[in-house]
Amino acid sequence: MNSTTHSAIHSDELIQLEQRLTEQACRFAVTTVVRALPPTSTWVGAQALVESDGTLHGWIGGGCSRAIVVQAALEAMRLGQPKLIRISNSEVAPEPGVEHHAMPCASNGTIELFIQPSVPAPSVLILGSTPAALEACVLSQRMGFRVHAAAHVTAPFAPLGVQRVIEGFNADALRVLMPQLILVATQGDSDEDALEAALQTSAVAVLLVASQRKADRLRNTMRVRGIPEERLAALHAPAGPSIHARTPQEIALGAVAGLVTLRRMLEQAEANTTATPTAGADVLPVLPPQPPCEAMASVEPPARYINPVCGMAIDVASARHVLGTGGERVYFCCDGCKLEFERAPGKYLAIVQERRQREVV
Repeated sequence: MNSTTHSAIHSDELIQLEQRLTEQACRFAVTTVVRALPPTSTWVGAQALVESDGTLHGWIGGGCSRAIVVQAALEAMRLGQPKLIRISNSEVAPEPGVEHHAMPCASNGTIELFIQPSVPAPSVLILGSTPAALEACVLSQRMGFRVHAAAHVTAPFAPLGVQRVIEGFNADALRVLMPQLILVATQGDSDEDALEAALQTSAVAVLLVASQRKADRLRNTMRVRGIPEERLAALHAPAGPSIHARTPQEIALGAVAGLVTLRRMLEQAEANTTATPTAGADVLPVLPPQPPCEAMASVEPPARYINPVCGMAIDVASARHVLGTGGERVYFCCDGCKLEFERAPGKYLAIVQERRQREVV
């Protein structure tokens, strides 16, 4: 990543770049100056676009502020959440939802910027032209996924608005799509070929619509066909939580629920990593098997959180900083507490865990 790389382009070129990156399903963030107090070299309404490798296009101020903006934009992309940041040396009271940074320039001006990240939804590849597969295409699009399909018979997909349909289950053709999630809903029509091709891609998870007994048989068949164990670990079967489905529509509903669950697990895995995105950040981590449906209830963070560094109670929704480390999400009220935590994370994680144990008792 080169956080100092930038290019000055006109607003219409910026719009064209945004459209191209959106079509290519790339991560980026648009930054807009919403306040500028002199002396500054920018103005209200000035915009820039930051790519996932840290390249900045446009203009939001001099070199002093660019590095801060790029890092904040990368963090917004990683979390998938917008940010409002202030770069200033003026003494002002902390404001909820405003992330403060010191102005490194000698001019001591003040700028505030709104950062809006664009994080593409995971791409889903659905294999099969069964009624359940077709219904899953419709439901997956309604859930916001980017949907592709592959089947021996492709005509039924024409009215569904699927982005791309491939005839057959050729592994090389499926790899070109670079799917992040695959749903195999062939249900007896070339199950082995479809599953083998799916597991030969780099998809982080392959969901199989099948009973547990059939899934075990197919898993053994994949071993015989030479699929390594590390790829078999990406196989999730049954495809989603048990909803006692009977009709194709109900089967598709359960399978898409499995896709949604895995999508949220992917987002949580990314939010919990402390690494900032790089040019390869769109490659998602390998996931553990889905938990049973009884354990799928989402766990929301508490409305109030005790900062382990200073002991202050924080409103989680307006925390200045959030770090994911050691399986914990730690919330901070200011830059100082975040920096102190980063100097001795083990010390403060122990405080968090001890406090939680006391609450349980």
